[in-house]
Amino acid sequence: MKLYDDQLIVVTGGAGFIGSCVVRHLNDKGIYNIVVVDELGNTEKWKNLVGKRFVDIIEKDQFFDWLQGRESTIEAFIHLGACSSTVETDASYLLENNYRFSVRLAEYALRNEHRFIYASSAATYGQGEHGFSDDQAKIDILKPLNMYGYSKQLFDLWLKNEGLLDRVVGLKFFNVFGPNEWHKGRMASAIMHILPTARKEGVIRLFKSSEPHNFGDGEQKRDFIYVKDAARMTCAFLDNDAMGIYNIGSGKASTWNELAFAVFKAIDMPLNIEYIDMPADLLGKYQNYTCADMRKTHKALKKDAAAMPLEETVIDYVKNYLMPGKTW
Repeated sequence: MKLYDDQLIVVTGGAGFIGSCVVRHLNDKGIYNIVVVDELGNTEKWKNLVGKRFVDIIEKDQFFDWLQGRESTIEAFIHLGACSSTVETDASYLLENNYRFSVRLAEYALRNEHRFIYASSAATYGQGEHGFSDDQAKIDILKPLNMYGYSKQLFDLWLKNEGLLDRVVGLKFFNVFGPNEWHKGRMASAIMHILPTARKEGVIRLFKSSEPHNFGDGEQKRDFIYVKDAARMTCAFLDNDAMGIYNIGSGKASTWNELAFAVFKAIDMPLNIEYIDMPADLLGKYQNYTCADMRKTHKALKKDAAAMPLEETVIDYVKNYLMPGKTW
């Protein structure tokens, strides 16, 4: 890890889920010259920052004013701030918040030769008909299933069309779960939603398959990655010269049934799964299979690209964070 003795690392979305875990990981590395950018408003996201060390918190709407005159004091941006709701229907808002904001920040960072690491998303892959390879030549043919995924793809495409992908790092996060996601509501991981019912009623309810000819109930597969692994991989790009787009996943597709089994194991209760109909607003917009092609990421990060086994991470999350109500 480079020693950022006097220059700042700016983390947008720094009070959010992955962002606050990135701050924690940097702190654990002895790095405190961090500026958090977020939109705290009336939320309780501030709780994700308690116990962490950083220089300042800047409100999102004051951010670009704050940047003026600080060109020489900034070393790198980790741009994670975005609306991450896959069911958000306000396309104009997503364009402004996820796409145009990112373009403006990238222009600033590149103009001043700052390291620029940003969050793309595995949602850009859609149903995965073109695979889950982070090959930049394939960006144009990807078909996201929702406006959130499309807003992320638009920024990837802008960078590609401007010839800038070899000057930035884009990270396509797969199904990230873990501590500090409690504020995300419906967009929090399934584990957070199913645990209370599992403990109270002894049952976990999963969606029936929307493609029964391809997947049995609960046999839909996702690439689940623990946020501690995702934060470590993200920060590893501060210490190398890699450029381009990289997948951030485990490289393994696990079923929802396997996830449910791990939750029951964590709370020491017998397996009991019921299958329910998928909500109407998810039909046709739901990824039944994702699996990150991690070859390019492994080449860039080597040992830092290794992900912990799913069962081990679910047990850590449930026992050490969810049940005692703790952040990381």
